[in-house]
Amino acid sequence: MTAEARLGHELAALDTEASRPGVHLERLGTGELVAAQLECDRRVSDAVDAAADQITAALDAVVARLGAGGRMVYLGAGTPGRLAVLDAAECLPTFGVGPDVVHAVIAGGDVALTQAVEGAEDDAEAGAADVRRAEIDAGDVVVGISASGRTPYVLGAIEAARAAGAATVCVTNNPRTALAAAVDLPIETLTGPEFVTGSTRLNAGTAQKRVLNMLSTIAMVQLGKVHGTLMVDVVATNEKLRARTVRIVCEATGVDADEARRVLADADGHAKTAIAALLLQVPAVEAAARLTATGGHLGRLLEEQP
Repeated sequence: MTAEARLGHELAALDTEASRPGVHLERLGTGELVAAQLECDRRVSDAVDAAADQITAALDAVVARLGAGGRMVYLGAGTPGRLAVLDAAECLPTFGVGPDVVHAVIAGGDVALTQAVEGAEDDAEAGAADVRRAEIDAGDVVVGISASGRTPYVLGAIEAARAAGAATVCVTNNPRTALAAAVDLPIETLTGPEFVTGSTRLNAGTAQKRVLNMLSTIAMVQLGKVHGTLMVDVVATNEKLRARTVRIVCEATGVDADEARRVLADADGHAKTAIAALLLQVPAVEAAARLTATGGHLGRLLEEQP
């Protein structure tokens, strides 16, 4: 059997490559297509729900390593890589953490964010090289993302990450894949056949995005980046976020907007520091020092007060 034939046989066995017999999308009207895609999309929630225990186990590993100063590094090709970059990029404005904490690597580099890079996903050595370039070590956790669970780039990256001693996680959309077997902690969201056969930017991509949302968001909650439901480490890089920062301080402390702005100015615009200063009735510089002593956990700091 030729290599091409073997690949065709391998792909044909994947649930995410399967067709839905008897479905003729081109015969449906617009409203019918909307209803049909919504029905297909409903499987995503069930698939992610079924992986809850796997997500929980992965999160325990992520929080342990981030809490000890390590990083979470996403790796993917095509849609998974783009979703990874999106999730990692949002961690800075939302939680105040940059690529030194949550980092993403896409096969083919930055150009692959906006266009296909020929053969990038097929290069296992490129995946390994990207892991080495990122200087991944035993303190990190690496998350490989692949709908098929067979992407050579991701498999090469995971092999190199394991060799470096990192904890390894995967997000995949097929059962019993090579990628799931290669990692410490697999997350398998089994989304089945796509609305358009093989277009894994659809159900598979939606499931991947939901899992990445949970990995980053819940980890940040457990690391003290959220107070109540408020993003108290928000980085106010535009007018909308500056206004949100004021509202966060007002909601957390009960002060009016003018008082919130005054204390925020003393706290260099950092909502968490301003909240601590107001609730503890101390200067912002002292509030910042107390937060540092608790690892940045506002809730923990408040619980320690008599």
